[in-house]
Amino acid sequence: MNLILLTQGDLLSPTQAVIRDARRLSHIREIHGATTGETYKVGMLNGLIGKGTLLSISATEVVLELEVTQAPPPPLPLTLILGLPRPKMLRRIFQTISTLGVKELHLINSYRVEKSYWQTPFLEPEAIHEQLILGLEQGCDTQLPKVHLHKRFKPFVEDDLPGIIAGTTALVAHPYTETECPRSIDYSLSLAVGPEGGFIDYEIELLKKIGFDAVHLGERIMRVETAVPYLLGRLF
Repeated sequence: MNLILLTQGDLLSPTQAVIRDARRLSHIREIHGATTGETYKVGMLNGLIGKGTLLSISATEVVLELEVTQAPPPPLPLTLILGLPRPKMLRRIFQTISTLGVKELHLINSYRVEKSYWQTPFLEPEAIHEQLILGLEQGCDTQLPKVHLHKRFKPFVEDDLPGIIAGTTALVAHPYTETECPRSIDYSLSLAVGPEGGFIDYEIELLKKIGFDAVHLGERIMRVETAVPYLLGRLF
């Protein structure tokens, strides 16, 4: 972890924290090779970033003196609408979007999304939270993304999505269009990315009807877990 992420439950006082859970404790002891007096980059979940000085360490806990005064990295001006990926890719997707600064993720149904995907335990709130935290630790961020689940495509697109994309430029990644995806934008964006195999024509047309423009990334067809970071790197 590049950032030791703390919660209110870790605080002994406004300026001291204790870490007792096995995952963070093991990482600090074994990966960082922690010794008393060393300083580490720390952050409060949904709060500020700063440094933590190690006051004491034992087999069961680490105590840190805190000085957190810096704002976390700015979020991407982006709402990501993503066709539900295969379950084994979900953990990677959650970590990736959290690391890269996406703060609003809408996972949606689509014709090419298998119904069984919605039953995966990786969509349980605790499982999503765990992967988002790992992404924040990697990216040195503290602001937890919000993840929304939508199991019906048409009602979501027709009833909810117009309000979600209001005030933004809306793009849908689609390989079969003539318009190239823009680069290095400086405006708020709503971006829709389909599941494996992409959105079907009916879904693309429905998205266009409410204001989306279709854009492509070139001749290569990418998997979702490749397309998402590629798109975000190109756009921002």
